[in-house]
Amino acid sequence: MSDAPDLVIRRGQAPLVLSLPHVGTAIPEDIETRLVSPWLARKDADWWIDKLYDFAAELDATIVRAHWSRTVIDLNRDPTGVSLYPGQATTGLCPVETFDGEPLYRPDEEPDAQEIEARKVAFYQPYHAALSKEISRIRNKHERVVVYDCHSIRSAIPRLFAGKLPVFNLGTNSGASADPELVQHVADILATSGRSHVVDGRFKGGYITRHYGQPEKGVHALQMEIACRGYIPEALGPVSEAGWPIAYNTAFAAPTRVTLLSVLTACLVFANG
Repeated sequence: MSDAPDLVIRRGQAPLVLSLPHVGTAIPEDIETRLVSPWLARKDADWWIDKLYDFAAELDATIVRAHWSRTVIDLNRDPTGVSLYPGQATTGLCPVETFDGEPLYRPDEEPDAQEIEARKVAFYQPYHAALSKEISRIRNKHERVVVYDCHSIRSAIPRLFAGKLPVFNLGTNSGASADPELVQHVADILATSGRSHVVDGRFKGGYITRHYGQPEKGVHALQMEIACRGYIPEALGPVSEAGWPIAYNTAFAAPTRVTLLSVLTACLVFANG
């Protein structure tokens, strides 16, 4: 097991920090050999989100991007293992099944409590140490900083939610993680995008939004969960290894990128204001 994950960090000076905790697809060999399928282990990655938001560098945002797959450890879960959505289906800190409920590990090969603790030290803690350091660095330069947590998910996963998810799902921990003014600015942009949207719907923000969002201390956190059909030509329903992930297409993603540029610009206007 690696001593520490490889993080990709782009350090900017603007009061905006992007977190990309689920774009990683790397899996250490000692874990991958125990999996049912390497494809299943990468199936629920936030595919191409780093490409979708690559314009953020032009805004001089700081970007912290994960290297390891969420199957290794989910960087957006509470480190204690407490569910963020009690009573609803979800995956754990070290997932043992996919979003669709398929087992990730061969029988009796799941990580035990000792291994989970080791993964926290090797993979979880370094990501959060880096993210926390970057937030503090920017907060020391600005009175306000916006932490923007970037995610995506397939549009239809019956085990997790009924029907078809809205394209834009803004999470604010029910208003606790960010100033209402900022939330309203972003919601207004989503409302004029021509795409379906919701604020604090099925996804209210994971651990990153809930932990780092401290408006009273000048740190405002938002989670944006985007249904995959918003930026790739996704067909609704089950996916197979032969057809998933769908290749990223810049032209197809362009309208969503326009909306996201407006969203991040609004975050900067708020932070600088």
